[in-house]
Amino acid sequence: MIFEHEIPSGSKLYFGESAKKKRYIERVASEVLSEGGFEEIVTPLFSYHQHQSISDERELVRVNDSANHNMSLRADSTIDVVRIINKRLGRNTSHKKWFYIQPVYRYPSQEQYQVGAEYIDEVKVSTVLNESLSIFKKLDLEPLLQISNINIAHKISKMLDISLDAFRHINVEQFLALNIDWLTKLVYLHDIEQIDEVIAIVPDEIKGELEKIKELCSEISYENVVIAPMYYAAMLYYDELFFRVIDKNEIYARGGRYHNDEVTSVGFAIYTDALVEAVKEIRL
Repeated sequence: MIFEHEIPSGSKLYFGESAKKKRYIERVASEVLSEGGFEEIVTPLFSYHQHQSISDERELVRVNDSANHNMSLRADSTIDVVRIINKRLGRNTSHKKWFYIQPVYRYPSQEQYQVGAEYIDEVKVSTVLNESLSIFKKLDLEPLLQISNINIAHKISKMLDISLDAFRHINVEQFLALNIDWLTKLVYLHDIEQIDEVIAIVPDEIKGELEKIKELCSEISYENVVIAPMYYAAMLYYDELFFRVIDKNEIYARGGRYHNDEVTSVGFAIYTDALVEAVKEIRL
């Protein structure tokens, strides 16, 4: 039995103070990104192409159009933004920096509000990472920034015949059991001050990927940072430098470098729902 006051599990309800905080977060993000040269875009709720963004298509909320073509509710904004700018609006705009404030939906009824930014045809992750950190600063938050390079897991997996599941589930014991000095040092690498020592002993295939992490760290000014070179996330588009912004068990943001239709871009998404709980004070 469904009561009149019930809402579907996973959906969101904001009212009173929580609604004010949500609008405040969105306003701060909009101001920071606009000042950074980003233009706003609102993409359609329905999409034909969400399977390009989601690793598990069972998470899509599917519907059909009037011609019975498969569509789904927007489950991710990144690839739709890039596709629409490059394929549909390309003749009308040469602008490359875009942001969005809109929810995404996952099966069966999960609703998630996001603020995101995409810098199309750009390779420097710092250009968007610094924007996201500016938003957190304006909100008086200093969560942990974790910087990774997903390509490291892929290369080690091929070199040592280790399943990517070992990286996905952070199976430290399996890595240490191989008794490889450079791999052990890589497992325990967390501070940027130690990275040169590790770069000196890892195989050449890994050196360049660690150098990318080092370069990104040099391009930001933020105190609460760790590096996680062994971190792996199964993403359909983020495939190299990757960052997460975390507080305790909450993920506030994700972002990095990705490729779509042979175009390299960088971007991030901030998860508004998590920040509503974190923001203590609204500054008018």
